[in-house]
Amino acid sequence: MTIARRLARRLIPGRTKRWIRKELGVAPRTPTARDLEIKRVVNHLRGKVPINTIPSFAGDDLVSWHNPEFLADPAFIRAVQLGNDRQSWDLKRDVRWRYHVILWAAWRAARLEGDFVECGVNRGGFSRAVVDYLDFGRLDKTFYLMDTFNGLVERYITPEERAKGVSRESYTKYAECFDDVQDAFRPFPNVVLVRGPIPDTLPQVTPAKVSYLSIDMNVVIPEIAAAEHFWDRLVSGAVMILDDYGHLPYVAQKRAFDAFAAERNVQALLLPTGQGLIFKP
Repeated sequence: MTIARRLARRLIPGRTKRWIRKELGVAPRTPTARDLEIKRVVNHLRGKVPINTIPSFAGDDLVSWHNPEFLADPAFIRAVQLGNDRQSWDLKRDVRWRYHVILWAAWRAARLEGDFVECGVNRGGFSRAVVDYLDFGRLDKTFYLMDTFNGLVERYITPEERAKGVSRESYTKYAECFDDVQDAFRPFPNVVLVRGPIPDTLPQVTPAKVSYLSIDMNVVIPEIAAAEHFWDRLVSGAVMILDDYGHLPYVAQKRAFDAFAAERNVQALLLPTGQGLIFKP
């Protein structure tokens, strides 16, 4: 398609195009399947969201026209940049709203008794942001970072998850990274890396009190084991952040945590980011 035709398609009103086609006897272009799908999406959204204006945030499967002032906060921007520098995920996803939830929870947890625990660290993107945002080195707390630092462990993948394509090989993005993460957190003596699969390593982490618990391990067995191990250690008001909770590929984890919460007479809160929150009564 020439530049002139592209400009014409963008600039000439539809009514004028139809008149030109009629006068020239040109048949209208038959819509493609993609055109029809886009039209269905637009028709579905019309009247529900202001689709004629640019959203204030679009990324990580979330589009919003609300007022995300946190995106302009210098402390937030710095923490996110340090987190993104860890290259823990594809930065094109733009997970800043997930960062917002995590940093809010961490700020709140810093004012409660208890240590911090992150189960599922990879290269430490979120935890590095938390450490900077809270100036964690000055806190009288320990931040335990628990991971294999080398991907999934086959024996902790359920048959149902394996049937859906979950395997160590299918998650090759989680490569060996322990030395790199260790170097990144070396300046912070109260950040402790615990290497090995959960639940194997849980007996190594037994703080009397926990105020912040983040769980993101992509499979059910380690995640529920971590939740059960730390639940009684969570102080009242502490929050458990479930990164995978609302994402469709991880529906098995959602159902497992719904059952976990029901057994304790609490509920998980699903956020538009796909994260879930469980508060300790």
